[in-house]
Amino acid sequence: MILVYDGSFEGFLSLIYRVYYEKLSPINIYKNLPNEIIFEEIVQIDTSDENSKKVFTSMKKIFPKNIIQRILNIFMCDTKNFEMQLLEFIIIGFKDSRELFNINNSCVFYINNLEKELFKNVHKMYAYTRFEELDDETLYAKVDCRFNVVYFLAKHFIKRFNNQNFIIHDINRKLAFIKNGSNVQIENISSFETPSYSTNEEKFQKLWKSFFNAVSIKERENKKLQQNQVPLIYRTYMSEFFEDLT
Repeated sequence: MILVYDGSFEGFLSLIYRVYYEKLSPINIYKNLPNEIIFEEIVQIDTSDENSKKVFTSMKKIFPKNIIQRILNIFMCDTKNFEMQLLEFIIIGFKDSRELFNINNSCVFYINNLEKELFKNVHKMYAYTRFEELDDETLYAKVDCRFNVVYFLAKHFIKRFNNQNFIIHDINRKLAFIKNGSNVQIENISSFETPSYSTNEEKFQKLWKSFFNAVSIKERENKKLQQNQVPLIYRTYMSEFFEDLT
């Protein structure tokens, strides 16, 4: 049996409800069905607000707070197929929440390591995120990351830019964190127009690129080491790796 859900956290909780109460035994879980022919029974799980609330309420009663947060964090690893392991993890927790700390269990080990991988990516993005100044003095950053890290970046940069309006825009996920005064929100952005940059922004980028070139030693340039330290996936929106500005 293969279960298909809509990819949302509420959808996954609805899936847990049906697995638990209908005694379903999936061999795999998909957000979207793959293109190849599947001979297994396919069950589409519809998202139910009522069922998802029941499951989450039960989890909050039984699971420690740090485990609830870990489950939410795992859902930010949206490019990984974590669903089968997370389903097993939660079912184990309903049976005995103490087992959720037993790293000898393969799914607990997997979930712990995936969360560590998530936060490694988050910490890299703290360093690799580049802001540009818009014409209204809002700071705007485009990001492209393996996982959905907008929420974590927002928490970090709110502390750094307490009195500054800023936007962190995940281009591929069409998701943006927006801070405008005291108002903060994460929005889905289906369409996006290229923003107008301030007259100073090109100067800032030229200065930063000049600094980047000045501190590098041409004779000791090591492209392979550079790529190990700053993988290509993170360079797309880093101004020091832009083509020379004219």
